[in-house]
Amino acid sequence: MRGPHNIIRLIRTGATFERTGAMNVVLEALEAPPLVKGVFRAIVWPFQWLGYKGDVNTPPVPRALTALGPAYIKFGQILSTRPDVVGNDMAIQLRVLQDKLPPFSMQEAKDEIEREIGQTVEQLFSSFSEPVAAASLAQVHKAHLADTGEAVAVKVLRPGIEKAFRKDIDAFYFAARAIEFLSPSSRRLRPMEVITHFEGVVSGELDLRLESSAASEFADNTAEDAGFAVPRVRWHLSARRVMTLDWAEGVNAGDNDAIDAAGHNREELSTRVLQMFLNHALRDGYFHGDMHQGNLKIGANGDIIAYDFGIMGRIDEYTRRVYAEILYGFIRRDYKRVAEVHFEAGYVPANRDVDEFARALRAVGEPIFGMDATRISMARLLSYLFEVTERFGMETRTELIHLQRTMVVVEGVARSMNPKMNIWEDARPIVEAYIKDSIGPKAIMQDLVKTAVVLSRYGSRLPAMAEAAIIRQSKPAQDDDQKIKLGPAVWMVSGAAIMGLAVWIVSSI
Repeated sequence: MRGPHNIIRLIRTGATFERTGAMNVVLEALEAPPLVKGVFRAIVWPFQWLGYKGDVNTPPVPRALTALGPAYIKFGQILSTRPDVVGNDMAIQLRVLQDKLPPFSMQEAKDEIEREIGQTVEQLFSSFSEPVAAASLAQVHKAHLADTGEAVAVKVLRPGIEKAFRKDIDAFYFAARAIEFLSPSSRRLRPMEVITHFEGVVSGELDLRLESSAASEFADNTAEDAGFAVPRVRWHLSARRVMTLDWAEGVNAGDNDAIDAAGHNREELSTRVLQMFLNHALRDGYFHGDMHQGNLKIGANGDIIAYDFGIMGRIDEYTRRVYAEILYGFIRRDYKRVAEVHFEAGYVPANRDVDEFARALRAVGEPIFGMDATRISMARLLSYLFEVTERFGMETRTELIHLQRTMVVVEGVARSMNPKMNIWEDARPIVEAYIKDSIGPKAIMQDLVKTAVVLSRYGSRLPAMAEAAIIRQSKPAQDDDQKIKLGPAVWMVSGAAIMGLAVWIVSSI
């Protein structure tokens, strides 16, 4: 599929980029040499008439992607989460992509539901509305269950969207190979890796069972979070191409007038949305990866209701601890500790000077903390921080890039509700609590217990392992080094046996 026949598809793509003015922007972002720019322009210029005009009120790149259709819109949305690849300016432009497309017909939606669930829409629902939202991959209908009358949201994938995406992805791979061949300097941006990442994300979103699973896990994690809600998944009405959730009734989180009219406290809401995100990222290691106003509502009781779980973020426990220590160090303005954390985590090469790195971090932090509280930005600090770490040889950490991008979005949501909020003061209690629970003495004991539990799983085998190690150690060694190598094994097995026994005793009390 990734052969020369994709050239026709790419010519139309290039013609659209040329007609909308996006071609120059993209080639500049890729740092293409003048010769390559000239070749691309010479190829596509005669075919401008084949390109789509797009919305002239939209910036060039989003304009071109929107005109080209669903796969390109989704590609742009995913690239907006990778400022390390496309640069901050273009990432900001791509975030304005409006994921709104003409809906497909009601009959097609009903046919999809019947094929997936095995019953007709009339059997399942007492009412089934026209589409209330139509996006690049799917559209949503409001319905009422036939048996209980409860309101639900029914998400249905676009017919034939999988096939359309496969064709466009093949063309993307072909384009990535051509760019790498014609512009070796672009290889630092890893075009092939970007397309592979895109393919993986979209493949997940094209199976709504995975999004249902994400919604279910997120709901379980946040069940005890006061003032935060996630709609329940209706598993018996969900399948690969259909997902059904409880209907989220409320006002849009970006509509301040409606929030005020409903009597909600926007200052309290701004603090809560920031603290909830930090809790999810640090406490759970699983957070909503696209937490903008369009995916949040404010319920009648004041709850922040999240929905649309196609993009989620996950970071492991070790990375969460590192991230928390970095934030905590900046909050205390302890730049030496922030520098040490980067070295301890292996983020910065060991041959760099930690004191010099700490001085560079101070240059990042002090100007920000010298600002008025309303201008202090955690997102801006993280952006500056990545610039500094890049200068010191830090390799790109995709999970931290995603976290930083989401932090930018969440901060924007919070500030839209309360422009005077102090991001750092609101973040402090969450970060301090996490530090206390996950890095202090309590955390050390928890780590030891976890280790002991793992070792205790081998409890029945430990005596035989210890006996075998002792027998091997007692035999004449072929050389003096053998005992040195076997000695630690005896101590390790013996220690494991003791720890396993201790866990067994404790669990039996």
